[in-house]
Amino acid sequence: MNDVLKLTSARALRDLMARHGFQLKKQYGQNFLVDERVLDAIAAASGLTHSDGALEIGPGAGVVTRRLAERAKSVVAIEKDRSLAPVLAESLKGCNNVEIVYDDVLEVDLARIWKHFAEAGCEHVAVVANLPYYITTPILFHLFDAGVDWARMVVMVQREVAQRMAAPPGGKTYGALSVAVQYRADVQTVARVSPGSFLPPPDVESAVLCLERRLTTPVAVTDEAAFFRVVRAAFATRRKTLANALSTGLGIPKESALTLLARTGVDGGRRGETLTLAEFANIANTLVQPS
Repeated sequence: MNDVLKLTSARALRDLMARHGFQLKKQYGQNFLVDERVLDAIAAASGLTHSDGALEIGPGAGVVTRRLAERAKSVVAIEKDRSLAPVLAESLKGCNNVEIVYDDVLEVDLARIWKHFAEAGCEHVAVVANLPYYITTPILFHLFDAGVDWARMVVMVQREVAQRMAAPPGGKTYGALSVAVQYRADVQTVARVSPGSFLPPPDVESAVLCLERRLTTPVAVTDEAAFFRVVRAAFATRRKTLANALSTGLGIPKESALTLLARTGVDGGRRGETLTLAEFANIANTLVQPS
């Protein structure tokens, strides 16, 4: 525990990096956490026990990783920057339940990692990630679409992205990302994080979210692919009415889009950001039904 407390000091973290000649790289969006309060919040939100596994994305200098190792049975951390190897070797010294995979998370076989957790006897797996702001959405969808059984995700993201993920219908922040996340998980805000909580401080505020996986989807969807096609079409051109957006996005005549919407009872003059998950599901289910 003392090692973790030291590494939440910016000075101690600079000394660690200097000992190994490590230089922060902007292209990787590297901003390392140095806030004990936020570290505690992340660890608590993970809900990990000694019978669980943890997948960490972007361990950085290993501050969060070490805390996860104290709580979990097995930790796998995916780090793209191989030059962090000596830093992590020192910060994670003695953590015998941690495996570092030096690779791009978007190219990793997540099924193989979940097989590792199963072989280790882990009952549940939580994902913990400090997501680079420029690639947050691709990483989330990679996890969503991988077919792996995660129990919850605790993610640090740019505050504006967090607001979009948690947004209810009716506002400008509600969009395709909101629907995709809320279809799969219950979203809760864990902590708001100031730039000063990182080394170096980013130019934006951040937030920690907990995505608790839904055991059943909140709406009945006949064809998920069709559901997300409708969602993407509805938000692709936000200024257009729903009828025009679906016509363009689904590649169908406007008259067909109006007929589709009439069958669902949804006004074609509305815009995508006003629709609930249930209304999107109704449109998608009607789309794949024979006329």
